[in-house]
Amino acid sequence: MYVTTAASLTFVAEGFTAPGPGNFQLPPAFSIGGLDVTKSMLLIVLSGVLIIAVTYVMARPAAVVPGRLQFAGEAVYGFVRNGIARDSIGTQDFMKFVPYLFSLFLFVFVNNYYGVFPFLQFPTFSRISYVYGLAALTWFVYNGVGIARHGFFGYLRRQTVPGGMKGPILVLLIPLEFLSNIVVRPATLALRLFANMFAGHLLLILFSTGAAYLIFESDKLAYAPVGILSFILGILVSFLELLVMFLQAYVFTLLTAMYIGGALADEH
Repeated sequence: MYVTTAASLTFVAEGFTAPGPGNFQLPPAFSIGGLDVTKSMLLIVLSGVLIIAVTYVMARPAAVVPGRLQFAGEAVYGFVRNGIARDSIGTQDFMKFVPYLFSLFLFVFVNNYYGVFPFLQFPTFSRISYVYGLAALTWFVYNGVGIARHGFFGYLRRQTVPGGMKGPILVLLIPLEFLSNIVVRPATLALRLFANMFAGHLLLILFSTGAAYLIFESDKLAYAPVGILSFILGILVSFLELLVMFLQAYVFTLLTAMYIGGALADEH
């Protein structure tokens, strides 16, 4: 049968409640002056503290022959600097955006991997409000640098009028280009990250709770092997999620760099 709650519509069969959007509505951890502080809010703050602390420890020695931590930090920095920023923005302008892109990559990376970290086990960006905030910041950055480089109307023309296009076709192309480059980009940037984190975490909840129910709570012994299979699939999905979490941090940072590079370019 179907059971309707304020948070979600959930399917209940033989005592098992399937996971749904309600599982992402976490209760407040505590309240401060009437403000409810949730687990996801704490994780966002924790990620900032962790990133600052770890990068400080990695960079502090600044030795000619790096130790393990310094080498790891330089490897990640070099990956963002050379593999993302320089390739997407160009050798002339990329360096000024490396700090933002490096911080962005680490921030998304850490918040994604909360989803498989014991006791935390909640990817922060499975809550779309956080992703929209991050995408909005990127939107302000790439539009801001584009306007600073070309001026407001010059930037708007470069983003809405394809190079070499003239005539009546522009009546159709200009609104489409405006929607694509100015309006829709932050939404698609956010939804890509959110959807992957949401779906991946939902799958992990389904396999783990389903396995526990079939093995320990179901009154039908024949369901136990299916529960064991569900448990194994949950482990395999966890390993797949490790890859997806990294790829989503990379893709979010890469697209941000590409948008910045496109905003700075002289031709659209």
